[in-house]
Parts: sequence; C-alpha cells; structure tokens
Amino acid sequence: MQPLRTLLAALTTFTALTTFAALTACSAPAKPAGPAKPKVPASYYLALGDSLAQGVQPDAAGRSVPTSSGYANQLYALLHRNRPSLRLARLGCPGETTKTMLHGGICRYAGGSQIAAADAFLRAHRGHVLLVTLDIGANDPQDCVSAPGLAMISSCITSMPDAATNLGTILADLRAAAGPGTRLAGMSYYLPELAQWRNGLLGEEVARLSARVASDFNDLLLKTYAKADVPVANVFGAFDTTNFGAVQAVPGAGPLPRNVALICRWTWACAPPPRGPNQHADQAGYAVIASAFLRACGLSA
Repeated sequence: MQPLRTLLAALTTFTALTTFAALTACSAPAKPAGPAKPKVPASYYLALGDSLAQGVQPDAAGRSVPTSSGYANQLYALLHRNRPSLRLARLGCPGETTKTMLHGGICRYAGGSQIAAADAFLRAHRGHVLLVTLDIGANDPQDCVSAPGLAMISSCITSMPDAATNLGTILADLRAAAGPGTRLAGMSYYLPELAQWRNGLLGEEVARLSARVASDFNDLLLKTYAKADVPVANVFGAFDTTNFGAVQAVPGAGPLPRNVALICRWTWACAPPPRGPNQHADQAGYAVIASAFLRACGLSA
C-alpha cells in the first residue's frame, strides 16, 4: 500500500500546484496604489467683539455665562455644513468697549489686548481665514445700560464720536493684519432699553428717546463701517428697533409695540428675576443675529 499512498500524495500536490498556477494566470494584476488625496488645510472663522461675540446668556441665578448657542456658534454651524475643514476661533470679551479692545483692561490676552490677539491670529493664519465678524461699541455708552431713566441720554451722545473713531482704528488694524482677501463683517445693535416701555409713561418716554439715540449711534457706526468698505449685519433692522407700531401680544407681557415685543422674545431683557432682566440675546435672538451676519458676509450656508 505504501507505493499507492506515495502516488496519491504526488498527484494531490501536482493538482494543487496546477490549480494555483491557473488561478494566478487568470487573475488581473494588482492595481498600483493611487496618490494619496491631499489633506485640505484648515480654514478659520474668527469672532471678535464684546459678550455677544463670545456668546453668553443668564443662568438660573442671573449670572451671564458662556453658551454654545451664541451667534458665532450658530453662524459657524451654518458655514461648517459645506466646509468641513472650517474651525471657529472666538476672542470676544464681555464688557469690551472700543477703547479696551484697542488697549486692554478687561479680559486677558497674550498681546495685552483683543486687537493684539486678533492681529497675531490673522497674521499666523493669513490666507486661511474665511471670515472675521466684529461687534463692538454697545458698551461704550455704559450709562445707557445702567442708568434707569433719562440721565442716560447725554452720556450716550457724548460717547458717540470717540466710539466711531476707535472703531475706524480697529477696522484699519484688522484689514492690515488679515490682508485684502479676507471677508470682514460688522454689526449694528438691538436695543435692550426698549424693555422699559413696560414701566408706565416714563418708561415709554425712555424707550422712545433711547430708540432715537440708538438710531443715531448705529448710523454713526454704519458710516464708519462704510468708510472702511466693511459690510454690516443689520441687527438694528432685524429687531425692528424703531417700530413702535404693529402692537403684538407677548405671553406674560400683554400687548406691546413690535420693537418691544421682539426685544422680549429675542433677549432676556423682559425676563423676571433672577434670570432677568438681562440685556443678552436668547437662543432665538442669537439665531437672528447669525442670519443677519450670513446675509452681510455674502457666504452660502
């Protein structure tokens, strides 16, 4: 039996080798590996300005704390849909004024001020910054936020020229650091003081006077942006700031002029304690601001 077993083993080995050779001959040659796809470099959206640029809302105790629903977050989410390499950078500082943005004094930055930090970022990523947004100036007339009545008017008027001059310096600085190809967009402001309308006849008068001063202030900002050839997100218009007509019912507040109604719906200015009253936008209000910026900067979502 041994010779037979040897013969069978030899035949099995021969058959296996023949089959392997046939399969190898019939199979297509392996395709050479194609070149690796180049990695898309990161691009950036840089948000600059005050607390709105940072994105804050009041917590249950009334403290203004960072939120992931700020306008910069929401605008970034819209832009990121078709730009997976886009990154968000925020340098906004709660309480920042045009003066402190230039010279520091509120938030800590490696270069001493927000504008220095912005310059460093823009120069380090030059050619890779898709968009820079800026909201600054609302905190310059500080008494407009803190004063309970008509005393705020004169301080607002006094602060206007300085704020415009500082804004012009900020815009020139950003342009120089970013280069001519970078999109830059500014912002006009809504008016939290409209919430005082609910405080009787004096409150109504304060709201009307505040709207006039705010209109003048925003016009001054718009002229400064226009001089620098920077488009502006029309938040002042989106909140219908000067429209005291078209009375609307607001839950918990009753019938209110349209501009006051929108302030109550889109900010915390009409919220009861402890969360309110707070001048910052709520999530819906930040969405309105993000949409205004998207239209102003000319980018598709």
